[in-house]
Amino acid sequence: MHFEAFEHNMNMRDGSGYDGREVANFVLDECDALGRRLTHISLQKIVYFCHAWHLVEFNNPLVKHAFEAWEYGPVLPYLYSEFKGFGSSPITTRAKKMNRFSGEKEEAQFVIPSEDKEFLKKVICFYARLSPSQLVELSHCEDGPWARAWNHKGKINPGMKIDNANIVGYYSTIPRAAKVQ
Repeated sequence: MHFEAFEHNMNMRDGSGYDGREVANFVLDECDALGRRLTHISLQKIVYFCHAWHLVEFNNPLVKHAFEAWEYGPVLPYLYSEFKGFGSSPITTRAKKMNRFSGEKEEAQFVIPSEDKEFLKKVICFYARLSPSQLVELSHCEDGPWARAWNHKGKINPGMKIDNANIVGYYSTIPRAAKVQ
C-alpha cells in the first residue's frame, strides 16, 4: 500500500492527474456523508466540476483522462460503463479498477494531499445540492468547454474531447464571487 500511495503522489507532481474512478469514489463518499445520493448524471458532472476547478486553482489536472462532450454534458466514458446500470437511480456501489500487482479488481482508492481534499470537499458540497438537470444546464453554458467541443463547427474532434486549455480558459474568467470558495 505504501508504494501505491507514493505512486499516486508522484502522478500529481508530474501533472498527470488521477484515475477518474478514484475521484468518483471520493465524490460518492463525500455525498454520502452529506446525506445526498447521486445519480449517474450527477456524478459525471460533479467529477467534471471538481476537475475544472482543480485545473483553475492548482494549474494541474485532477483527472488524467480527457472528458468527452456527450448529449447531457461532460462524461468520462469508463465511468459511464462502470455506473450505467444504475440508470436514473442513486449509485450504491463504488468504482473498481484492476490492481496491477495482484490482477484482481478492487475498489479504486483516492490518495490525495489534505489541502487538495479540503478544496474538493468545498466543490462537492456546492454542486451536490443541485439537481441532475441543473448540473447539466451548468455544464452546457454558452461558449463553455462542453459547448465548444459539442458544437465544433465541422472541425474534426474525435471522441468529442474537451480540451483542458478550454476548461481553464472558461472557468478562470468567472468572477471570484461566483467561484467555489
